[in-house]
Amino acid sequence: MSLLMENQFCELPPDKAIDTKTFLDTVSHIPAFFDCLGSKVFSIIKSDINGNITKIRAVYVTNPAKYTTLEDIVVAEREAHGAEWPKIGATLALMWLKRGLRFIQILLQSLADGDRDENNPNLIRVNVTKAYEQALKRYHGWIVQKIFNAALLAAPYRSNFLKALSKGEEVKEEDCLANMRQFLVNYTATIDAIYEMYTNLNAELDYTV
Repeated sequence: MSLLMENQFCELPPDKAIDTKTFLDTVSHIPAFFDCLGSKVFSIIKSDINGNITKIRAVYVTNPAKYTTLEDIVVAEREAHGAEWPKIGATLALMWLKRGLRFIQILLQSLADGDRDENNPNLIRVNVTKAYEQALKRYHGWIVQKIFNAALLAAPYRSNFLKALSKGEEVKEEDCLANMRQFLVNYTATIDAIYEMYTNLNAELDYTV
């Protein structure tokens, strides 16, 4: 069983409300994805995702009945923190978490779509670059961008990455990509719903780190 198929996201209800407990339980398995990329440089994103999950969970456990959905948390913090919001608490943590999750989504979608460097077909550098540029680069200052440029050079071979996603098992590439496409259905819908929520609540911030 692949890493992705073992940790599939749930289908969202018609109103796109995201159950907080279910989301946190599922997303807690996502950081392991970065181990498949090999380079220690990617541990920066892994650590960031872990930290943001911890911050959101810390708020949730204070009142699970009140914070049934992710939107419940964001709206409650808006009412509680006034001018400090949204650059505070679980709202800020979820804002950065969704960006890390978007990075993974774009990387996997690029692989599933067959994007590759024709001169180096067994490298995933083109896929990682696409994901970074679309999901994270605009929020990073030049120092952090240089760190990630180094990470891109250390990206694993395509075959090694797919094998790592399959937990070391020898799996046909097309079977691995099929699992990837299946995983992306609910995963992408969940991330899109979070982005939509942030737009609707005017909770998005555009600053660099």
